Amino acid sequence: VQLQASGGGLVQAGGSLRLSCAASGRTRSIHGMGWFRQAPGKEREFVAAVGWSGGSTHYADSVKGRFTISRDNAKNTVYLQMNGLKPDDTAIYYCAADPSPSVVAGWGAGYWGQGTQVTVSS
Repeated sequence: VQLQASGGGLVQAGGSLRLSCAASGRTRSIHGMGWFRQAPGKEREFVAAVGWSGGSTHYADSVKGRFTISRDNAKNTVYLQMNGLKPDDTAIYYCAADPSPSVVAGWGAGYWGQGTQVTVSS
């Protein structure tokens, strides 16, 4: 499975961005897709995920109520709508996918995209 992420950028605090991640290859094997992020000097952390068949979603507490993850199965694409962005959201965001429930559970992934930078200025 190959993942191509896009949509990062620079935004002021309170603003919005939408990330996209398109999957290709053996997409039928995917159980869930999601996003993790890594800020400078910090470990990579789970952000949000969606189950590929049932559409169940899971969010980190830090983004609940501000971020929304969705999927388009026909396009093999997952989206992350980020509203109310804060400077603490500044990080490289990585798209992730896995044949097991590990992404939806927030544990990790077997497939990673290249990362897209999100910078939120105060």
